[in-house]
Amino acid sequence: MSASFRAWSFPSGVSAPPGPGLSVEVGSVTVRHLEIDAVWVRALCSFLRESREALASYRVADLARILGTVGSRFADLRDPYRTEALALLPATSGLSREMTVAVLDGMAADWTPDRLTAALQADFGDPDLLDGFAATGAGGSRFRAVGPGLCTQVVAGSVPGVGVTALIRSLLVKAPTLLKPGLGDVVLPVLFARALREEDATLADAAAVVYWPGGSEALENAALRQSEMVVAYGGDEAVTALRSRTPVTARFQAYHNRMSLGVVGRGALTRDGSPAAADAVAMAVGMFDQRGCVSPQVVYVEEGGEVAPPEFARHLAAALAGLEGRLPSGRPSPSEAATLQQTRGVAEMMAATGSGVELHHGGEASWTVIYDPAPAFAAGCVARTVRVKPIADVDGVPQQIASFGRHLQTVGVTGCGARLTELAERLARVGVSRIAPFGRIAFPPAWWRHDGRGPLETLVRWVELDAKP
Repeated sequence: MSASFRAWSFPSGVSAPPGPGLSVEVGSVTVRHLEIDAVWVRALCSFLRESREALASYRVADLARILGTVGSRFADLRDPYRTEALALLPATSGLSREMTVAVLDGMAADWTPDRLTAALQADFGDPDLLDGFAATGAGGSRFRAVGPGLCTQVVAGSVPGVGVTALIRSLLVKAPTLLKPGLGDVVLPVLFARALREEDATLADAAAVVYWPGGSEALENAALRQSEMVVAYGGDEAVTALRSRTPVTARFQAYHNRMSLGVVGRGALTRDGSPAAADAVAMAVGMFDQRGCVSPQVVYVEEGGEVAPPEFARHLAAALAGLEGRLPSGRPSPSEAATLQQTRGVAEMMAATGSGVELHHGGEASWTVIYDPAPAFAAGCVARTVRVKPIADVDGVPQQIASFGRHLQTVGVTGCGARLTELAERLARVGVSRIAPFGRIAFPPAWWRHDGRGPLETLVRWVELDAKP
C-alpha cells in the first residue's frame, strides 16, 4: 500500500499557492510537493526576513533548549514523529529499515539540549555573544555575533538527517531559514519543522522547509537573491552552480564532495585483534551504505603485522557479510547499481590477470571488498564498496593521498599506537580535517569542526563596539 507525504512546512502567515500541487513516486511513497513559482518564493523569503526581530528576542540558551526538546522526540521510541519517520525513510532514502533506525538514532543523539549547548560553547566559547555585546579580546572593545537576516540551506539528500542538522544550526544563530532538502532527505526536516510548530509556533514561523525538484533555477535564484547567507551541500558541480548564482553581497558556505579513508596499523593486525578491527572498519564502511562524506572508500593496511593486508581484506569481507545480516544494505539507485556492476567486473578481470587483485563481494548484497596492491588512492566507491591497499609503513599514507587534499575529510585509524600524533600532523598538512577511531567516524559529535571549520561560527558575522573615548 502506497503512503503519501506532504513535503513542505512553512510559516502560518504565508498562504499556500493555488492548485493541486505535484507529486513524485519514491518507492512505495508518493511525495507531494507544492507547485510554486519565483513570485511565491520571493514572498516566502520576505516573510522569513520579517521574522528576524521575533527570532532575535530569544536567548540562545532558550533556542538550544527548544530545538533540543524537538530533536529529542526523534529518539523517543514512543513518539509519533519518530514512528512516521521510520515508516517513510526506507522508501524515500533507499536505506533498509534497520539502517534507517541506526541512522536516525545516530543523528538524533546530537539533536538534544545538552549537545546543542556544547556545540555553541565549542564555536563561541561564550554563547551569550549571540544575545548581545560582551567584553572580549584586548583593548576594551566589545563584540557580538549576529546571524544572517535570511539563511538559505540547500541540502543534497544523500544522507537522511543532514537537513535537520542544517536547520538547527541556522536557527541556533538566530537566522530565519529556508531549507530546500533533496528528495532523499525530505522527510526528517519537514517532520522536524512540524514538531517545532507544536513546541513553539513563533520560532517555527522563522523557518520554512520546502521541496522542489533540483535544477529549478528560477526558484533557486528567487531565494538566493534575498539571502544574506547560503549554505550548499552536494557534489562539486551542483555547489559550483549555486555559488555562481549567489549575489556577491551574500556569504556562501560550501560543503562539497568529500572523501574519507582508513588506516590500519600493524598494532591491530594480530591474530586475535584483526577480526575486531575488521568489524570496526566494516561498520564505518557500511553505515549510510557508503553515501556519507565520512564513509571510508579506501583502507590502507600496514605490512609487517601478524596478519598481512590480503588476509585483513578477507577478514573485512567476512565482517561486511556479517553486517549485512544485522544492517542490510538498501536498494542502490540504477546508476549506483551500474557503477557497482562495472566496478566488480573490472576487479574480476584484474584478478584473473595475476595482478594480485582479489575480489570479495556479497552477490545480490551490495558489499564489495577489493584488495588492490597498487598503493595509489582510488576514489569513487558506491554501495558499501571499499578498496584495501597495502602500505609498507603508515607514515607513507599522506604522500599517497596528497593530490586529493581539497576533497579529503575524515581518516579512520586503529593500531597506530604512539605514531598516531605524528601521522595526524602529516595528514592535517595534506588536507584531512578529522582523524578518529573507526568506531566513531560515522557520527561526529555536534561540535565537530565540519570540514575544518566551526559550523555555527561560519554562519555569523562579528560586530565590534569600540566605545573608548
